[in-house]
Amino acid sequence: MPGLYVHIPFCEKKCIYCDFYSIESFRQYDSFLDALHREIAMRADVLPHDIRFHSIFFGGGTPSLLTDVQLGGVLEALRARFRFDDDAEVTVECNPGTVDAAKLRGYRAAGVNRLSFGVQSFHADDLQFLSRIHTAEEAEQAIGAAREAGIDDVNLDLMFSLPGQTTERWMHNLERARALGTTHLSCYSLTVEQGTPLARMVARGMVTMPPEESDADLYAQTMDTLAEWGFEQYEVSNFARDGHVSRHNLTYWRHEDYLGFGPSAHSTWQGRRWWNLSSLDRWLDAIASGCLPEAGGELLDRDTLRREYIYLRLRSEGIDLGDFSRRFDADLVADNRAFIDRCLSGGTLQLADGCLSLTREGMLLCDAICAGLE
Repeated sequence: MPGLYVHIPFCEKKCIYCDFYSIESFRQYDSFLDALHREIAMRADVLPHDIRFHSIFFGGGTPSLLTDVQLGGVLEALRARFRFDDDAEVTVECNPGTVDAAKLRGYRAAGVNRLSFGVQSFHADDLQFLSRIHTAEEAEQAIGAAREAGIDDVNLDLMFSLPGQTTERWMHNLERARALGTTHLSCYSLTVEQGTPLARMVARGMVTMPPEESDADLYAQTMDTLAEWGFEQYEVSNFARDGHVSRHNLTYWRHEDYLGFGPSAHSTWQGRRWWNLSSLDRWLDAIASGCLPEAGGELLDRDTLRREYIYLRLRSEGIDLGDFSRRFDADLVADNRAFIDRCLSGGTLQLADGCLSLTREGMLLCDAICAGLE
């Protein structure tokens, strides 16, 4: 079942590692919201009206800069134009430094039932290095305020493999997240993305990233620790307590359709992919002229769909071989017999009940295994 994504491009301060489209200027805030409503209406006019969506995800940027009234207005615009499940998941990414109890109560009243807090670390020096605007104490207060507002489905983003990060410091982050009663954790390795301030710092020798062996050790310990605490690893970087997986993220990993709104947002719909202009000014101009703000698009051929299906499904729930055969009229195991047999005997893949999936050891080699199946 498809989902909706809304990109809010504004940030109080852009983090050194972030390569998503975002801006620190708030000069065009009202114009952005007006145009967002118009984009929603324009897109709805060219789609069938009997489609039901199961999730809405506000990402960014910093969506939690929206007031409850502004966020509620966007949700009303979406509900006026699209149909949703009665229990649709509505998620807002939050920077803990931008929310308080009153705002979160307003979010809940508007229909938000899931929050994703970009905590990254509970250590002050890590937060300063990453250029986060919140403190560890503000993160804990925000999570408590979410629960008081009646939002119990709470995710925390945490980041490992920071320069100088020890196993003890990383475990402290996990333990504090657990103590807060977190229902979902997204644990990512700090990655140096081209064009970011972090990439320039590394190139100039100002920052030295940890070796790959250290990164792998921290990841393995994360998997083992969270499994002991009752978290299911349902995707390479995502861990959830029973009943708290992210339905919206599963849309991506199951290779299902989704629509995106806002500058730089991507969409995949019935074999076509397109992406919006990654410039607020150009996005605004396109909508003002009555045009959908697409920067480009492509029809997805069979080979592309097959390759993406393998990558997305293998890194999450695994590949349903029957579904794969129906979609692509191919036998994945027969076509890759030698490689799959090596992975099965090497303990990186497992095959059970018609599903080919990664083992714990396979999670560490996900990209290489996916490439071997292409």
